[in-house]
Amino acid sequence: MEPKVETTGGPVEGIQEVRGQVFLGIPYARPPVGKLRFHPPEPPDKWNQVRSAKKFGTSSLQGSHHIIGFAADGPVGEDCLFLNIYTPRADQKKRPVMFWIHGGGFTHGTSDSPIYNGRFLAERGDVVVVTINYRLGVLGYLYLGNHGGKEWGASANCGQLDQIAALKWVRDNIEAFGGDPDNVTIFGESAGASAVVTLMAMPAAKGLFHRVIAQSGTGMALNPEQASNLTDIFLSELGLTPKEAHRLRDVAAEDLLKAQTSVLNRLQANFNLRFRSTIDEFTLPLQPVDVIRKGGARNISLMAGNNRDEMKLFKDHKNLKPVFDADLEKLVDGLKRKETKTAAADIVAIYKKSRAGYGLPDDNRNIEDALLSDSRFRLPCLHLAEGHGRAYVYLFTWESPALHGALGSCHALEMPFVFGTCNHPMEQRFVGAGPEADRLSHKMMDSWIAFARTGVPNHAELNGWEPYEPKHRVTMVFDRESGVQKAPFEEERAAWE
Repeated sequence: MEPKVETTGGPVEGIQEVRGQVFLGIPYARPPVGKLRFHPPEPPDKWNQVRSAKKFGTSSLQGSHHIIGFAADGPVGEDCLFLNIYTPRADQKKRPVMFWIHGGGFTHGTSDSPIYNGRFLAERGDVVVVTINYRLGVLGYLYLGNHGGKEWGASANCGQLDQIAALKWVRDNIEAFGGDPDNVTIFGESAGASAVVTLMAMPAAKGLFHRVIAQSGTGMALNPEQASNLTDIFLSELGLTPKEAHRLRDVAAEDLLKAQTSVLNRLQANFNLRFRSTIDEFTLPLQPVDVIRKGGARNISLMAGNNRDEMKLFKDHKNLKPVFDADLEKLVDGLKRKETKTAAADIVAIYKKSRAGYGLPDDNRNIEDALLSDSRFRLPCLHLAEGHGRAYVYLFTWESPALHGALGSCHALEMPFVFGTCNHPMEQRFVGAGPEADRLSHKMMDSWIAFARTGVPNHAELNGWEPYEPKHRVTMVFDRESGVQKAPFEEERAAWE
């Protein structure tokens, strides 16, 4: 017999499985279409008949992408505000809730990816897993604050506000699905990690979650000037002047997407100028990292980490160009922070010596990957952890067998291990299936589950993980042999300070 649950919107009927129950495609807000485009999400319309919750809802509007699994495969559109629930049983037992926000650069992605199948986490940890879709690209992150947006009801950070609407829905309904609204962990990867860190700084999200896991992302928001420049570029792509921004409500969704793709292709070299959260007096008054550093999220438990070779995923491995010493030094000069006193040539030399010492490739092309991976992912993660003061930090170093090992421990590689989906046919070539992969997956799942339950990620198989602090820099390294290390790759980190 299929499970039925009464929600604040109306009754839903899910799927009864051997080891749990699944509810798919439940609307958590009204469709943000027509006059509601660029507006904050509104509560969903109610229904009286039992609504089928047996298939995924539409994903946010997005184009295709050359990275497999990055873009949605199924239907896409503006009516996309749906969530999915994986529960051992809808029995009001008050289990920890794990609320997943997918990545994809804030322009791509979907909750219905096979990687994010929440069944295995729910069963293994006796937890309730929630996954969501939210508005992406210009529909979710176009900043209209300096283009008269508030005069016609537009809001900044609509994609973030969608996530908050979904969290409010969880607060009001998850107990009926066997979850505890007073123990919610939000977790995400890449743009999803940036989203969960950003939620820590959004006043409207306060009290809706209690723990955060940020996988390869830290939540740096655009300032209004940067975001307005991006809006000007986008408007001109559509043949509109800055004073005609209100006409965006009447542009066909496909034309918005075409213009967005064109703008992003033109700005490809500018890693920082992308559609993402913007500092905004109403929704996000301060940079998330600044809020955290000032103690504004002290009551929220934090776990954060990254993969050793993040940037290898984004390389065109078929058309590799030679990298010279001068190229590396120029790169370092462009990446250096104001406080970095070490000369570029010295930083490059430190990386080469360090990588050779770890038995890792130390040729220029691999050093280029390491420099970019650290500056864009690892260093921001460690600064976030230090700013928080009691964060647990991990480093994922398992290597992908794909492309004859060229991907290393690249971006996104940890996700199938976290969700227990390594054995899905789409993932096997990417992660390398087998007993060792299964063992690592179980250890990581148990750490994520333990953290969601108690705020501490230790468990019987992996112990001794302490909060990160500058003296010892305790880091859990996940690999074929996992365990705590003090200050891994310390010479590299210190070179930038």
